Amino acid sequence: MHHATALAHPNIAFIKYWGDLDPCLRLPANGSLSMNLDGLETRTQVSFDAALPADSLSVNGQEVSGAGLARVSELLERVRQRAGMRLPARVESENNFPMGAGIASSASAFAALALAASHAAGLRLSEAELSRLARTGSGSACRSVPGGFVEWQAGQQDEESYAFSIAAPEHWRLVDCIVLVSQAHKLVGSTEGHALALTSPLQAGRVADAPRRLDICRRAVCERDFAALAEVVELDSNLMHAVMITSTPPLFYWQPATLAVMRAVQAWRAQGLPACYTIDAGPNVHVLCPEEAVGEVASRLRRLKGVKQVLTVAPGGAARLAG
Repeated sequence: MHHATALAHPNIAFIKYWGDLDPCLRLPANGSLSMNLDGLETRTQVSFDAALPADSLSVNGQEVSGAGLARVSELLERVRQRAGMRLPARVESENNFPMGAGIASSASAFAALALAASHAAGLRLSEAELSRLARTGSGSACRSVPGGFVEWQAGQQDEESYAFSIAAPEHWRLVDCIVLVSQAHKLVGSTEGHALALTSPLQAGRVADAPRRLDICRRAVCERDFAALAEVVELDSNLMHAVMITSTPPLFYWQPATLAVMRAVQAWRAQGLPACYTIDAGPNVHVLCPEEAVGEVASRLRRLKGVKQVLTVAPGGAARLAG
């Protein structure tokens, strides 16, 4: 039996990935930029074992079959081909945060799976190779392989499409206040959503302007310029959701409390409190602020109607092997 265990963090995208050039390889329509989320993690153990009848998967102690297992098996198959082995695998994965609610559980899941499976199979992949492997399971997973603040270069083909760190976690003590307004599993997952992006007449414009937004965001992170970050992050999030709500069929992820948080954050910033929002494919809101403002921002968020919980999270490190 060959086994390994790995840990990876989910990430929050400042510049979003939405829509694919190649859905099979998950090559994105545009480059993106994100921050790993410390304290939230997926822990995954992979055991290749000749005694197993087939691949199997458990998530948080529950057996998973069907599409979820098939997606994991597809990544395991890439690892087996590369390692020249045929053994089935048992995959056991656990998250310490809610899944399918817009906290990028598939990102941390496939980053941890890529590292654990490749290591268990005897492969020693570079960070770029690991990032590419994770990307084939879930696009945003490629950004959970490197640490801290991470850029995913879109690329035109598999070899060019991977993520790398542009700044270490300690470079900027930003905090992500994750505002949970719903812990329900979303009805339409990101994979299905990406396929709808091109049905929106706004997607082409969003993608065409993405390199400009990426440049502004990269510079804001490198220079720790919160005012510049706030403006571009909110614009980029709004653009992605504009594409979602103008797709066929339209995707409406926001709930009344989502909009209440967005409006409150913009009002606070106008009054001088540094905070900005970004929202992934789900109703929950990520409110970013500098570390020194987190006490005030989090306490104001908790007082808003419809807010169930606020998690405060610092920048997180790279995917890593566990003992």
